[in-house]
Amino acid sequence: MIKSMTGFGKAEFEVNNKKITIEIKSLNSKQIDINTRTPALYREKDIEIRKALSEKLIRGKVDLNIYMENLGEESNSKINEPILKAYYNDLSKISTDLNLPVDHTTLQAVMRLPDVVKTQYETLDEQEWETIYSNILLALEEIDDFRVTEGKALEADILGNVKSIHNLLKQVEPFEAQRIENLKSRLTDNLETLKQNVDENRFEQELIFYLEKLDINEEKVRLENHCEYFYETADLPVSSGKKLGFISQEIGREINTIGSKANESNIQRLVVQMKDHLERVKEQLLNVL
Repeated sequence: MIKSMTGFGKAEFEVNNKKITIEIKSLNSKQIDINTRTPALYREKDIEIRKALSEKLIRGKVDLNIYMENLGEESNSKINEPILKAYYNDLSKISTDLNLPVDHTTLQAVMRLPDVVKTQYETLDEQEWETIYSNILLALEEIDDFRVTEGKALEADILGNVKSIHNLLKQVEPFEAQRIENLKSRLTDNLETLKQNVDENRFEQELIFYLEKLDINEEKVRLENHCEYFYETADLPVSSGKKLGFISQEIGREINTIGSKANESNIQRLVVQMKDHLERVKEQLLNVL
């Protein structure tokens, strides 16, 4: 199974006169990279949140946002009446001494002074947190389903390109025999041009030695095995993006060796097409979990 690192999950619910919205987004990354934005009330649970995200999502750049909207009439911010009145009386006295008017602007000035508005920090209700945490898990399930759906599209594209490489490899064989004949003919023609008498046995030995250097049978076998291993790994129940990346590197190594040994234009054309498909595979694998 191939699973994408891209995904999105969301949960909305109400608890204790609060509307809570949880959003989780993930993109591709080499490792797990978690960024959380939560109200101050839930900061103490940050480690628990990160643990749940890392266990479920495993890899990727993950952003979690928790938005809280108060639906009740109560507010955490309260006006400190004694301090407000003290400020107002002092400013009124100063304004009178300076023959300045005392009106609504005086109250506006007082409201901006320190400690007039105080914030009462509430403690976290564990039952409320249990409700929030269960919804985080629901959002994680949603993002996981999203990843699976995206992974199916990735899988079709990736395996299609690997199969194209496999098919192109099979097209190499007809040109191999012709390659040997062309090479032998070219060497013979060159010797005739030089008008030199050559020992036929020695010529055959040198030709065999030269052809052994250009032999690509081992590379073909390894490339076919790597393609089969790629299919097997992609079919595992757990997504293995890193492992598929390593296999694609081995596929590229064999393709490059075939190209360097080809010494035949038709085979080299096939190698170029293989490289094109392999680049598409590598590009898509960057987003595979």
